Amino acid sequence: MSEALIPETPEAVLEDAADQADEEEPIKQRKNGLYPGVSDELAESMKSGWADTELHGLEPIAQAAHTAARRAALSARFPGERLVVPAGNLKTRSNDTEYPFRASVEYAYLTGSLTEDGVLVLEPAADGHKATIYLLPRSDRENGEFWLSGQGELWVGRRHSLAEAEQLYGIPASDVRELPDKLREATGPVRVVRGHDAGIEAALTDKVTAERDSELRVFLSEARLVKDEFEAGELQKAVDSTVRGFEDVVKVLDRAEATSERYIEGTFFLRARVEGNDIGYGSICAAGPHACTLHWVRNDGPVRSGDLLLLDAGVETHTLYTADVTRTLPVNGTYSEIQKKIYDAVYEAQEAGIAAVQPGAKYRDFHDAAQRVLAEKLVEWRLVEGPVERVLELGLQRRWTLHGTGHMLGMDVHDCAAARTETYVDATLEPGMCLTVEPGLYFQADDLTVPQEYRGIGVRIEDDILVTEDGNRNLSAGLPRRSDEVEAWMAAITA
Repeated sequence: MSEALIPETPEAVLEDAADQADEEEPIKQRKNGLYPGVSDELAESMKSGWADTELHGLEPIAQAAHTAARRAALSARFPGERLVVPAGNLKTRSNDTEYPFRASVEYAYLTGSLTEDGVLVLEPAADGHKATIYLLPRSDRENGEFWLSGQGELWVGRRHSLAEAEQLYGIPASDVRELPDKLREATGPVRVVRGHDAGIEAALTDKVTAERDSELRVFLSEARLVKDEFEAGELQKAVDSTVRGFEDVVKVLDRAEATSERYIEGTFFLRARVEGNDIGYGSICAAGPHACTLHWVRNDGPVRSGDLLLLDAGVETHTLYTADVTRTLPVNGTYSEIQKKIYDAVYEAQEAGIAAVQPGAKYRDFHDAAQRVLAEKLVEWRLVEGPVERVLELGLQRRWTLHGTGHMLGMDVHDCAAARTETYVDATLEPGMCLTVEPGLYFQADDLTVPQEYRGIGVRIEDDILVTEDGNRNLSAGLPRRSDEVEAWMAAITA
């Protein structure tokens, strides 16, 4: 990573620029930088000789009409109130390096913009609201910010001008550096989506309440429960890339055996970065008994022939919609007798769960259907005393099933999490909802209540299911699920 003359913070350059009209101040340098300063001649040279790179005639982003409709729904819900939705800021990873930026879901959902420091503001107007997107403009070449700031364009890349942003997002754009002062002077009721931008929240500290802000967040979470046509298409893209990522992993299982679960993690990550924005969540690459740890993301264990690999992973698209798919694969391509017995039980439970995903059905129905099948299997195997109704009433199956059978899916892997219970788990399914169906059985390596042959085996099968007008569509049907089909698929890939 290159090191040169960089101020300690980008704000230092901007503060210096504001003072330059009255007094020239020394440019703050990084401690232990190799250059002692900037000569007047170099400063003058860097101001000129650059071509005009302004982009004209840009087409709106693909979801612009959808984001406009979402803002209109938000406006109708909170008439007469100023609404502030930040994208968030860069977060320090260590010293002067940052984590890759991911815009807040609420901001991305309403604008389609994915850039740091952005803020969407809906100001009340006679006919609803006037929307403005506040962004950082192009780096200033006159004051040297574009090459002296750690976030200047010569360091991190070009950003869109405000005029370009207006064309892309279909929203009037202004300089975000002016926004805190405007918000401090604002009158009337205000709501802000909290947790993303401390500076914006500080400017509103005497104007907002936690209760009112929570209502805004809940509304935006519930608005995402039913996906529009664009969102359904993005989810399918995410799943399609994920299917190819699973195929990539099967092709290199021999290399994973020679190294570790990290090889699987890295292989899937390559697909996610080539075809999408990133992985949608930390990939679970759990081989052998690690499959019994629900969120095993250390991925540092051995991959052995004869064991199962539980791979739970999803590609995130460039618009931040993620897949969430799980397959439990035999590392050597063939399930053992006990592995197949457990796998087939989970498959049967998943089949029952998927069949229960229908418009008009209760959200809980798919979970109940899958859990009943698993409880029946546990009673049949004499691992728990029946009858099945007793097992379900007391939740005894949960020792081995552990988790709920699914969740909403979208821009977050566990999407719509702030929605009210009555609109989520106690609600009725509608066309456009997208959820996972993912039953599992997990027999811990130290579980003395089950026979030795069960111990250390964990199986989960997960698919992404879109509720349709006449039933459902399995977005991840491109990956085999039935045990014999999985074996045939793996054999064909590795042949």
